[in-house]
Amino acid sequence: MRFLFACFLALFALPLAAQERPQAILVLDASGSMWGQIDGISKIEIAQSVVGDLLTDLPSEQSLGLTVYGHRVKGDCSDIETMVLPGGDTRAAIAAAVNGISPKGKTPLSDAVIQAAEALKYTEEAATVILVTDGLETCERDPCAVGRALEENGIGFTAHVIGFDVAVEDRDQLQCLADETGGKFLSASNADELSLALSEVAEEPVAPAPVLVTFVASQSDDGPAVGYDLIWDLTGPDGRVFTGFQGSTAAAQLLPGGAYQITALRPEDSAQASASFTSPDQAMTFTVVLPELLPQASLSAPDTANIGSLIDVTWEGPGAERDYVSVADPDEKTRYIRYGYTRAGNPTEVRMPSAPGTYELRYQLGDGDDIIARRMIEVLDVAVTLTAPDTAPVGSVVDVVFDGPDEDRDYISVADPEEKTRYIRYGYTRNGSPTEVRMPDTPGVYELRYQFGEGGRILATRPIEVVAVEVSLTAPDTAPIGSVVDVEWIGPDEDRDYISVADPDEKTRYIRYGYTRHGTPAEVRMPDTPGTYELR
Repeated sequence: MRFLFACFLALFALPLAAQERPQAILVLDASGSMWGQIDGISKIEIAQSVVGDLLTDLPSEQSLGLTVYGHRVKGDCSDIETMVLPGGDTRAAIAAAVNGISPKGKTPLSDAVIQAAEALKYTEEAATVILVTDGLETCERDPCAVGRALEENGIGFTAHVIGFDVAVEDRDQLQCLADETGGKFLSASNADELSLALSEVAEEPVAPAPVLVTFVASQSDDGPAVGYDLIWDLTGPDGRVFTGFQGSTAAAQLLPGGAYQITALRPEDSAQASASFTSPDQAMTFTVVLPELLPQASLSAPDTANIGSLIDVTWEGPGAERDYVSVADPDEKTRYIRYGYTRAGNPTEVRMPSAPGTYELRYQLGDGDDIIARRMIEVLDVAVTLTAPDTAPVGSVVDVVFDGPDEDRDYISVADPEEKTRYIRYGYTRNGSPTEVRMPDTPGVYELRYQFGEGGRILATRPIEVVAVEVSLTAPDTAPIGSVVDVEWIGPDEDRDYISVADPDEKTRYIRYGYTRHGTPAEVRMPDTPGTYELR
């Protein structure tokens, strides 16, 4: 029993250099298995006695609370109660609560640790939980995952675990909960093991005193400190962000031991430099190297613009030969969508993207592509309409009236509705409205589309049915070789249609032809070799 008490006391006495002890909650197992005996005494009685001794010997400045599980209902995983909130004068209340416990239920140790952590406001300040359990989790929780989540979300959260009469093969789960939070796992199953564990805790080194570290920034490894204000960001080993560095050409901070990252940000151009270091054992100056200060620039442009439109961007800046103004996705740090060179004049023309959204105009240096000025712009969609006949003969040319952005490479296409990227034929909108589009050669239901020239984005669609037309040929049944035959025809008579004479076995080749645009009949000269041929 005295070893278990010593184990408790050692955990509460873990050193805290130059800071107050964190509040703590004792989480006590009151599941039914605590009626088990060690050397003829029930484990709950041992725990009650040890806690009583612990309360007497705790340092007066230690704030302590109590959470118990499994003490009220059998088989209920929600049977968890924070019986005493942490405070400096809770000893008597904790002793009375512990002495009144009668074990009954299951072992929801993970949820009990979570409840204790929340009572300690672990996301706002340092907190310690001491879990005493004689068994494993029995309520379908993963203590490892719980420990990991508490460590990630907490501010200096630690869970120490005492396995009280826990079999060796069952200790991994409890060990993991402690390890994930940087806590200790101590076994109280026998005196020798406990003595070794307590020796390890007692010999834990005291954290070194904080050291004054000064931070300066330079524009080269051996150059002088910069002469302008910076914004400093220092992150400590526990995720803590130190403040109070804004507007300083240099910064200094007392730092306890551990790994840190320092970042210096230059507001003029958002340039920054970061470095990682370990706090030294004596005062030092740490230098970060910033890139050279870039020239200043500014941009002036409309707040909104239509997709695909060409806008004027007025700029102020160095105007070097290869400098340019780009438009880019704000989340893309290095890529742009389109650009215009500043050498083209002021303002510079920049074409907007084909998709609506929020974009960023940037002044970029031609030498190195550094961004020295930014401005947001909202790119708006535009209404597009298409007007055309509901039906059209195969191969005919249809006039499509449109209302749309009419950018230089925009076009009206006709396509199979199932083909989302391919089209059959098209006509450019730059030729004016209406635009002429020739229909497919096969009857069916098709789709007229207004498509953006850059990337082919479809802005509007309209169905059109392409219908078959009557076609017939009338000619003599025979003709001399080389003679010219008049072929009467009925058909669509599109500009390049023709009547041909061909070998019936040749499906794609013909011998001679005559255009239908000359009227009916069409004149077609016969082959020079006798035989059976086909007029088409």
